[in-house]
Parts: sequence; C-alpha cells; structure tokens
Amino acid sequence: RADCPYYAKAELLADYLHKSLPCFHVHKMTQHPEDWEDWLKEVCKKNGWSHQRSPIIWRELVDRGGKGMLVGGFNEFFEHSQEYYNITFDLMSDLMKQIAVENLETHIETKKEQEEIQSLFDPLHVWITSATVPTCYNLIPHLASGDVFGMGKEIWLHLLDSNHDSETLRALVMEAEDLAFPLLRKITVHKIASDAFLQADVVIFLDDTYAKNDLSQEQCLRKIAEQFTQYGALIDQSSNKEVKVVVAGSSYVNLKALILLSSAPSINTHNIVALPTQLEFEAKAQIAKKLNINSSAVKDVILWGNISGINYLDLSHAKIFQYDSAIWGPPSFFRPLKNLIYDRKWLKNEFLQERSRKSQHRSGMSAAHCIATVLSWWQKDSNPEEIVSLGVVSEGQFGLPEGIIYSMPVQFKNGVWHIYAQAVLPSQEKLIEAAADLIKEKEIALGIHQKTEIAIDGSKETTKCNKITLHPVIIVPDLGTKRVRHAFIYV
Repeated sequence: RADCPYYAKAELLADYLHKSLPCFHVHKMTQHPEDWEDWLKEVCKKNGWSHQRSPIIWRELVDRGGKGMLVGGFNEFFEHSQEYYNITFDLMSDLMKQIAVENLETHIETKKEQEEIQSLFDPLHVWITSATVPTCYNLIPHLASGDVFGMGKEIWLHLLDSNHDSETLRALVMEAEDLAFPLLRKITVHKIASDAFLQADVVIFLDDTYAKNDLSQEQCLRKIAEQFTQYGALIDQSSNKEVKVVVAGSSYVNLKALILLSSAPSINTHNIVALPTQLEFEAKAQIAKKLNINSSAVKDVILWGNISGINYLDLSHAKIFQYDSAIWGPPSFFRPLKNLIYDRKWLKNEFLQERSRKSQHRSGMSAAHCIATVLSWWQKDSNPEEIVSLGVVSEGQFGLPEGIIYSMPVQFKNGVWHIYAQAVLPSQEKLIEAAADLIKEKEIALGIHQKTEIAIDGSKETTKCNKITLHPVIIVPDLGTKRVRHAFIYV
C-alpha cells in the first residue's frame, strides 16, 4: 500500500540488498490505499497464497513472471535477510512515516502521468469470439494491416474464447505479436465474464455450432439462444453504443444475429448484421470459372433468405465487367450475366451441385477475407453502384415479415448500409418460404410452440410474425432433428 510505513522500511532494506548483492534485483508495485484490498485478493487468489497486511513480499527467479514463493510481510522479509545474507537494518519510526507520505504522493503523480499517456492512445477495440478457430487466425493480418480500418487507426485486439488458457490461443497471440504490424498496438485474451466486450467498437462472432449426434435440433437451437442471449446482454452493458456487430459462420447465422439484436436493446438495430458474403463470393467464383474471367469482374449477385438454411441466389441483377468479347468498352462498361450464359441446364444443375460441394470444403481463409471485406465496406463504403448481400433486420421491406434477420440486397454509403429498394424480386413465394424457415428457427430456439402460417394474397401482402394472416396458406413443415438445406436459383 503506497502510504504504508512498513512498505517504506521494506523498500529501503530491498534497495540496500540490491546494492550489496550482485544477483539481487527488486521490483516494486505500489497500490493506492483504496485499491489495495482488491489487488491483494487478486494476487493471493492467482498464486494460492494467504496474506492480509501490507506489504506483501515474494521471491521469483531473476527472469520475472514465473511462479513466486511467498516470503510474507516486513517481519518475514527482515528475518529472511538476516538468515540468508546476514544483513540487518533499522529505521526510525518518524522517518518511516515521512517516506510513506512521499511514496503516496509519488504514486498519485505517477498514476496521473500514466493516465495522460493512455489518453493519447485511442485505439479501435476489436473483439473476436471463438478465437481459436482457423478463421480468426486468417483474419488477424487483415485487421492489423490497415486494409480494413485505414492506416491511421490503431487497434486493440481482444480475443475471447471459452478455453482462454489453451496452447492454441497462446500460440496465436505470440504469432500476432511477431507480425510486428505498426497498427496492432495491443492484443489481450479474455473469457466470458462481466467485462467481456468492454469498450468494443467492433465485435466479430465466429461461434459455429453444429448439431451433435446426442443433440436434437431443438436442443441445439436452445443452446445457441442461451449463449447469444448472454453475449447480447454483455454487449448492451459494456460496448460503445455505436458498436458494429458482425455474425459469421455456417450454422444458424441469421438466428444468432436476431438473438443478439433482441438481447441488446440499446444498440442500433442497423449495427448488427449477419454475413452471407462467403456464399455470394463462392457463386461469383463459379460464374467466373464458367466464363473464364476473374471473379472480381462479377458484380451484383444477391443472396436472399436464410444464410444457413433456405436461401435463393438471385442472378437477375448480375453484371459482368471487362468481358473479352466482340463488344468492348471503358472500365465502367458491363454486360448482363443472363446475356452471356445461355446454358440454363448448367445453372439449374451443375451450378447448384458445385455450391453444395463447396460448403463441405471451406477453410478459414475465405471466411476471413469475406469478414474483412464487409468491414472495409462499412468503414470506407463499397462501390456506390454495386449491390451486395447482407443479413439485416427486416422492417417489412419486399413484403417480408418484420422482426427477422433476412439476407437481402444493400449498398454501403457514408458508414451505413441502405436497402436496395429497386431490386427486382424473385418469386414472392420463394421469399416467404425462406422467411418461414427463419421464423421456425426462432420459435424453436425461444420455445414458442405454435403452427406458423405464411401466405400470399394476390394483390396485397400482409405479414406479421406469429400472427400471419395471408392466403393461400403455406404451412411450415416440421424440421425434425435433421436440417435439410434447400437452394434455388432465380434468373
């Protein structure tokens, strides 16, 4: 404790030993009197010690940071110096008290200086969950290089994982530090606790839960709901109110984003999104391979619906740039995809089969690239003329039910996304079928047991979650314990 006279006496004795002995080194840690009790409890709990009064003294090897051996307070330290080094020391009580007062003043001044220095460091706090998955390994270089947030913004990377002491996570931190990126100022490891997502500016969820053999779909969804309800409450409690939340993965992505949204009421609903970008990019790569072009030349491919369930790939807006043919133009010149691919059999068969095969061979590299790309759009804007897919909260656009996370076309501008309202819709029946799939997941996860009906009434469409009254009726089938993936293509 900074104002403790016995600490002052122990400090002078330690300094004398340091000067008198060739291999004796001293490291001093002072705490403000108000912080002393909490700090002492934390140190004792971490090391398995029992100590109650100031000061606390322990021995370590010359290389600090190893397991310490408790010596005790000043009396034990004094006996230790007599027994091992045959050194005694005496200090008058008045001088002890005077030094204690000076120690406290010095501690307060030093803390103020540190706070001033810290105030100059204003990093972007980026949190990543399930940090031991391969996607995180591939994502860190994107975030730290400046490609995503710009070269003028330093980042503090927070890695959150249930097994925060694992060898894999320690190795990941070490490699990230070895990259020596100038923008990566700090990297810390966390577990689920009350301070999770503290000061978060960006949160990236990589949690991917698959139904195990011993879990039914209902049990799996309930488990997801419980976990992401906890996440949402922590974000609502600790994050900056303008935090951007990105949910990635291959299982129940829309549902996870929806639960986060409902569990964090103080966060802007437009700041929580699910990513269909990997599916979109995979489709672009297939089209590019078919046309023998670079996939970056394929634009405006839209994914509608449930990212990890029933979804529809819409190519009706797709454009091809820089296509080598008899018709040529400037970089802004494009040709509609439907004018270049006449093989409808390929689109309806081989194309969908290849999409299914790709889902079984995904690596963390493509997922990390997709996350970094979307965050970059969010920071710097995508091409204002380009349409991209994003899982966002439905507010009744396109006649869809409100209150679900639905993948639909958007454009990024000035740090926000906007729905692309001019999109030519695929079959309304197909959109509603995907919405029914999402509502079914929501009902199972939240324990709502009722039959949900969604239907279309020719000229007028009305949709309300859990109270759908439309005609004719489409009844959502019971998904049972096995999840069936559906894919359709609209040209």
